[in-house]
Amino acid sequence: MSRSELVRLSGISKQQLSRLENGLIRLRLDHLEPFAPHLGYTPEQILLWGRFRGTESDILEVPLATSAQKDLAGRGVVEVDSRPTSIGGAKRNVRRDGKHTDRLKGERWIFPDSFIREQLHTLEERLLVLQCDGDSMAPTIAPGERVIIDIDHKTPSPDGLYAIRDPFGSIIVRRLQVLRSSRPTRVRVISDNQNHPREEAPLNEIEIAGRVLCCLKLF
Repeated sequence: MSRSELVRLSGISKQQLSRLENGLIRLRLDHLEPFAPHLGYTPEQILLWGRFRGTESDILEVPLATSAQKDLAGRGVVEVDSRPTSIGGAKRNVRRDGKHTDRLKGERWIFPDSFIREQLHTLEERLLVLQCDGDSMAPTIAPGERVIIDIDHKTPSPDGLYAIRDPFGSIIVRRLQVLRSSRPTRVRVISDNQNHPREEAPLNEIEIAGRVLCCLKLF
């Protein structure tokens, strides 16, 4: 799509578009709302272009995404908005290619660089904050507590806590244990709350969103 066509469809002036592209204006979600529907993406996807599921291999036809990436530098860690949608309960949007898109909260979490580097042993751009609903992981994770996940760690090794997709497309936390002697490889999906049943599934049927690195505890 050309810039002229995008300007015409969105109602934004060429000058405003140029300022956004060149980083003269700090991008916010409301800046992207006029453009996003015409580009086929949500404002959240454009703001987190290349960092969030659904945009890893796509190429946006205007440099708004590049500007957004520059604007995000050093600005903290985003959080998934796990609140139920108004239509269809908590089920997430699924694109035609089968990838999920998740709503994101506008505010970000700021963690010290030393904490990310020395305690989490990762990079800020690989992190995502997720609020855990329900008591399935109690007492390890209480209802309403948040976890930090590494979205680049999508293989369940070592065994431990991982964020996975449930049948409705929402991201949940479960303890994964690989049954290495099984062929094909199967994974035990465990809720720490003993009142919830354990499950097993083939490894290739589990969609891992990332590994849980720590829990932000409430007292």
